[in-house]
Amino acid sequence: MNEIANEFKSLRMPGMAQCWTSLLETRKIDGLSFYEGLQMLLQAEKNQRKENRNTRLISAARFRYQVTIEELNFDAARGLERGKIMQMASGEYLKQGAPILITGATGTGKSWLGTALGYHACLMGYKVAYFNIQKLFETITLHRVEATLSKFFDKMANMDLLIIDDFGVKVMDGQQLLDFMELLEDRHGRKASIIMSQLAVADWYDVMLSNTTAADAILDRMVHTAYRFELKGDTMRKPKN
Repeated sequence: MNEIANEFKSLRMPGMAQCWTSLLETRKIDGLSFYEGLQMLLQAEKNQRKENRNTRLISAARFRYQVTIEELNFDAARGLERGKIMQMASGEYLKQGAPILITGATGTGKSWLGTALGYHACLMGYKVAYFNIQKLFETITLHRVEATLSKFFDKMANMDLLIIDDFGVKVMDGQQLLDFMELLEDRHGRKASIIMSQLAVADWYDVMLSNTTAADAILDRMVHTAYRFELKGDTMRKPKN
């Protein structure tokens, strides 16, 4: 019987191997028909592969936080409407390739919400990349020096969801604007993006004045078709007594 478990492992079927061992140890195998036993083994392998895939996707995304949608503190007064967030959780925006814009003051939960949506996308099997915008530009600079920038842009273009945090913390220079525009151009109408910012959308133009043509193109691709969350209220980072 142990040889069967070893065969499953050698065939890279760890879910089946674990399920088979469990059935033997609990002696439940004696009460199962061939069909029932095979069905349980196949389901166990399917579950294991899904779990492994989700783990890989979450690790590759490099989220700043680890948070699920269920952990969000829904509060319509703060801009966290349950219905609207659950609409996003359905994944329709991912299929549409639509952007989500999340704005609000420091500590209102922008990164928390963006990460929760990204984490949920991973659980649905989508490829996600998460960047603080300064880290994004550092990564782009490194790839430019290493002459691998086109490969990086291709990789980002194929991400099902690109999450960019802290947009607008600094005025962008001309090259940064061109790089940012290329990232969005590759995704426009095809792949989804989430952008979080302390600035109201109406003020985004001010951080892109070094190239107004690029600024117009960026805002055109982000604003008109976007779902929006405008978070309000006091900071949630206040220390508790």
